[in-house]
Amino acid sequence: MQESIMLFFLNIANPVLDTFANLASMIGEESFVIAFVLYIYYNYNKKSGFILFSSTLYSVIAMGILKSIVRAPRPFQVLDSIKSKRVETATGYSFPSGHTTTAASSYTTLALIFRKRAFSIICAIAIALVGISRLYLGVHWPNDVFGGLVLGTSISLLAYRPLSLLYDDKDRLMKVTLVVGSVAAAAALTLGVLLNLSLVDEVAFTDLMKVLALGGGGFLGFVFETKRVNFSTEGTIGRKIVRFVLGLAGVIIIMALKAVIPSSLAGIGGFLRYGLIGLWATGIFPLIGRGLHLFSDGQ
Repeated sequence: MQESIMLFFLNIANPVLDTFANLASMIGEESFVIAFVLYIYYNYNKKSGFILFSSTLYSVIAMGILKSIVRAPRPFQVLDSIKSKRVETATGYSFPSGHTTTAASSYTTLALIFRKRAFSIICAIAIALVGISRLYLGVHWPNDVFGGLVLGTSISLLAYRPLSLLYDDKDRLMKVTLVVGSVAAAAALTLGVLLNLSLVDEVAFTDLMKVLALGGGGFLGFVFETKRVNFSTEGTIGRKIVRFVLGLAGVIIIMALKAVIPSSLAGIGGFLRYGLIGLWATGIFPLIGRGLHLFSDGQ
């Protein structure tokens, strides 16, 4: 059955659908989702940004753990007839689909944040397009996509209210976020060292290490921002655009540091890059932005 579905997409492939599938796949990738989180966190509502970041992070961590346990091969590794496209995004093992998990979690959370019927429909369509695109591109089995859909949607639905209540209890929020951030950072550092020493499976644990580092840096940055910066999302449209662009530019620059990190230090380098991305996004840039009067005080 799964093979038949994969062959169906192979048989309908054409350049137009190739382009469409590549674009659809992109809306489930980390750069696109990080941009969404930054815009919500800087310009719409810090609580919503925290919830979006946290629920998506928990979903992707769960996905990474499942990948490292199941270690399922991808379709193009099993079927000679499958000619995969966008294979550079096919990192890690196959089950569950990382793109589908990320899209299902982030767009479900966005739908819960805005609670507009039309917007919720758009989010549902986006999730479906990401999942179908991964089948069309030949990088995932139908079971992978279904598993990612269930995982991402379920975690976001279950986590939304507890995260909302947590945010409203500032003392508890700081304690929980500090502990979770510290544990995530420590786990990521451990995996980074083990990866550098070739003591663990690179395919199974590299992506998990990165998302743990991103979460650790992001949560610790959030604690720092809440205690030391405490910016407001209010501001003119011009200020909002500038702070979003500068914040995102910093993320892109940090990502680009991969080019200067020796392959022999890929594990530690990945930990540092992703940890710094999280710390920059939630803590360092808000501090710099407030100093540049891009943010005002207090919310």
